[in-house]
Amino acid sequence: MNVSKNTILITGAGSGIGLALARQFSALDNQVIICGRQEGPLKLACDADRNMAYKVCDIADFKQRKELFDWVTIHFPDLNILVNNAGIQIENDFTSDLSNDESINRQIDINLKGTIAMCALFAPYFKSKSMQSAICNVTSGLAFIPIKSVPVYCATKAGLHAFTMCLRSQLRTTNVKVFEFLPPIVDTNLHQEPSAKKQGKTGVSPDSVAIKIVKAIKNDKEEYAIGRALDLKIASRIAPHFFHGLLNKLVSK
Repeated sequence: MNVSKNTILITGAGSGIGLALARQFSALDNQVIICGRQEGPLKLACDADRNMAYKVCDIADFKQRKELFDWVTIHFPDLNILVNNAGIQIENDFTSDLSNDESINRQIDINLKGTIAMCALFAPYFKSKSMQSAICNVTSGLAFIPIKSVPVYCATKAGLHAFTMCLRSQLRTTNVKVFEFLPPIVDTNLHQEPSAKKQGKTGVSPDSVAIKIVKAIKNDKEEYAIGRALDLKIASRIAPHFFHGLLNKLVSK
């Protein structure tokens, strides 16, 4: 797929992988629209780059999602790529009383429901324009081998992986490509939980992940696991229960 001269919307792009992707795409002469929940980082990024525009949006909120769709399709009618990158990761211990823990619903609403809803909004729009388009979903290697300390996060990413496979099958004969990217632990705010720190890794840089994602899109790699995420994907095919136990032992040390 062509990775220049596109109009691209990236969610969760105030920092981390989303912002790194925005900068990579901008450098390749794309119009980039970034969105996130906090205006400050978005405005700062756009002030430094003439190829970027922004819209504050919490994709977990139905009204804000619809407002984003209406705004971006009016002001950027040539939009042809959606990157669903927004996500949060929070530890949840189900041996405790979590009946009032809003972080459970929040992870589901952002990581899974919100992302699926974004696809529901934009897939018909892309299909109706009959131009080369793409939906790119960012999941995780933890969709294949989960870590017990972040069970809700892992479940949302596993669900999004399954949804992305189905979406790709539904859109196979259309002008809309569907990509899935599975990054490893990345040096971002997402991976500041103790479970990530216990692995003794600060994570790879967002820029290195962004470069690989752009290259994967260019080479039409529909499902692309990066670094240790690929190890987890392979492990899930060989002995998922064994590697689940092994990974969780390493994390708990």
